[in-house]
Amino acid sequence: MELQKPPAGTPEQQPVRQAPEGCLVVAIRLPVRIVVLVLVLPLRMVWDALVVGGRFLNDTVLRPAGRALLWTAWVLLVWPSVALWRYVAVPLGRALTRLGHVLVVVPLTWFHRHALTPLGHALAWLARYLVVVPALWLYAAVLTPVGRAVVWCATGLLRGVGLIATGVGICLYWVLRVLLVLPALALWRWVLTPVGRLLAVVGREVGQALGHAWRVAGRISLAVGRVLGTLFRWIFVEPVRWFHRTVLTPVGHVVRDIVLRPAAEAARSAGRTARAALASAGESVRQARADFRRVLFGESPEPVEAVDRREPVGRAARTLGRSTTALTKD
Repeated sequence: MELQKPPAGTPEQQPVRQAPEGCLVVAIRLPVRIVVLVLVLPLRMVWDALVVGGRFLNDTVLRPAGRALLWTAWVLLVWPSVALWRYVAVPLGRALTRLGHVLVVVPLTWFHRHALTPLGHALAWLARYLVVVPALWLYAAVLTPVGRAVVWCATGLLRGVGLIATGVGICLYWVLRVLLVLPALALWRWVLTPVGRLLAVVGREVGQALGHAWRVAGRISLAVGRVLGTLFRWIFVEPVRWFHRTVLTPVGHVVRDIVLRPAAEAARSAGRTARAALASAGESVRQARADFRRVLFGESPEPVEAVDRREPVGRAARTLGRSTTALTKD
């Protein structure tokens, strides 16, 4: 129970009390306002400078220039136009108006009053007694009785046709109702509705059964797959793995130790022998070529740097040896 009287006024007039803000909101608000102030301050300073410059330009340049242009336009355009209108166009227009009134309006008025008006009155009198009066007599004495008779006959005919159409429509309605509508309603109510409900129940049950069977078949298929996978692993995979681990791996190690490694050593020895033979042959060829050149051309004044031609052969032999070693290790 409230002991104090509530303040007067509608709820809309009372001030809305804001919810208290947390310390996190205040802590976030202060850095955000500082960042915004840092970003907006240069823009505001530039805007104020532009405003001051615009006001100075308006007060010192644009406004006096506008006044000068306005005075020039008044002197060069407005005042001559006003003078031309006041002292030339207006008197000329008044003179032309008076002349047109005397030369056109007065003769036309006289012609309309003394010629067209009597002729129009004569034509209206002739039209009244030659067209209007006979037409009114024909309408009142002939067309009105004939129209009433035609309307009465048409009304009776339409009423008879309407009665006949109403009777035929009622007969057709009852015939169609008895022969089609009532049997169709009975068939729908006593046959199709129960059969439809039965088929709906059967379809729902069949759908549920299919879904349940699908889920059960999935579980069975998963179990069968697991069994077949286990049988395949124990019948085929495990024997192959055992044969590879207990037979092929020791045989491979024996072949590597007895055949491949000696072959690799023999290949390396052959490579070294071949490299030495090729180096000796190359050196002999170079010496023979140098002796032949010395016999033909004499001693060369500049020393010729010897090119080691054994490097490509040695590189090829080392590559062959590495390949053979890798093969034996594998």
